[in-house]
Amino acid sequence: MSEPSASARIEIAAPAQRVYELITDLVNLGTWNSECRRARWVGEIKEPRRGARFVGSNRNGARRWSTRCTVTAAEPGRAFAYHVRAAGVIDVAVWRFDLTPTDEGCLVEQKTWDTRGPLMRVVAGWATNVPDRVSHNTANMATTLENLKLVAERR
Repeated sequence: MSEPSASARIEIAAPAQRVYELITDLVNLGTWNSECRRARWVGEIKEPRRGARFVGSNRNGARRWSTRCTVTAAEPGRAFAYHVRAAGVIDVAVWRFDLTPTDEGCLVEQKTWDTRGPLMRVVAGWATNVPDRVSHNTANMATTLENLKLVAERR
């Protein structure tokens, strides 16, 4: 896969399995994620498994939008990734969390690849009030991972 368009990483003093469970707990996702406020499983598979689908509800200030996501990797304690589409058919992005055990807990890397075409980048910039998605994602990922760390280390 190509280089991600944005990424962030953080050391968390919690086992990789616990952090994975937080990342894949869609009901409580909004407690630590900076843009996705909530998500819910849709379709027959209602757990983090390759092929499972979920709807994410996102917010940036007063702007709100939803996306449809398909899980592309679900390796407990190691990786969780999903492909994001708008309106169920328009490519938006691929998101991935990689977890690597360390002596103190785990290293968490969050990455995203922007898969939108040029026209969709303009339309999405207006719809989400985020004209520079790369800078926005980079800042949000740092905040998201800091929040994840607080929740994971509190347990």
